[in-house]
Amino acid sequence: MLNNNNPFVSLVDCPRDAIQGIKYPIDTQRKINYINLLIKSKLFDCIDFGSFVSPKAVPQMSDTRMVLDGLEKTDDVKLLAIIANERGAQTATELSQIDYLGYPFSISETFQQRNTNSSIEEAFTNVQGILDIIHGKNNQELVVYISMAFGNPYGDDWSLELVSDWIGSLKEIGVERFSIADTTGEATPSSVSSLFRKLANDFPDNNFSVHLHSQVESALLKVDAAYEAGCRQFEGAILGYGGCPFAKDELVGNIPTELLVDRFQKGAYNQVQLLMNGFQDLIRNEL
Repeated sequence: MLNNNNPFVSLVDCPRDAIQGIKYPIDTQRKINYINLLIKSKLFDCIDFGSFVSPKAVPQMSDTRMVLDGLEKTDDVKLLAIIANERGAQTATELSQIDYLGYPFSISETFQQRNTNSSIEEAFTNVQGILDIIHGKNNQELVVYISMAFGNPYGDDWSLELVSDWIGSLKEIGVERFSIADTTGEATPSSVSSLFRKLANDFPDNNFSVHLHSQVESALLKVDAAYEAGCRQFEGAILGYGGCPFAKDELVGNIPTELLVDRFQKGAYNQVQLLMNGFQDLIRNEL
């Protein structure tokens, strides 16, 4: 059984991931109001708030710059924006409010093509270029999301060793922060445990975050498996919304943030209820 109120666990909420696949437009001010609620709750060390990607590919994120301008950022909460190429990095590095740039690097060749229109080797080259761009800019850091880290639905090659090898290669060119991601719900508690134990053995000086998409019924088992294997940073979204629109037809939602808060920060019920109500207001379709 995990300890509650563990001061060594940090939580990340991902409103960007939660709403990027919603088809109807959500008013910019409503996004601002909701993310400010997340900031003010003081439950999260980091918020994945938006992305600088093609507005044609992800229309819901086309107002990310305007959303950022309206956020009441504090020193206690870091802001992360997703980028897919060097052009996105150029845009984000001009914005000092952003602390982390997140780049999706997939173990699956098929998903890398779907998500960033590039091969894995091309994505590796993109990471090198992005590191050059952000070097010395506003103290920003790159977070590489290792997508499809627990397997994939496409039949592409996958193994624990392959995940570790790519992380090793990325570390060699200067990447220091990683989030281990299960984009399509392939992970099991056993595979989560196995991968995190391997990474702890192969990279003992790294602290890996985990970004799981899962059916709610098995979510806690996977969270517990990651924790017991040494993971101390967990990413989720209120009410478990989200799913990558480029993955496959059936979107698998995020780990519900309220589940993570209940597991690690007992006593925050009122704050979580406020956020749940706020998210329901955010996604209310008034069109």
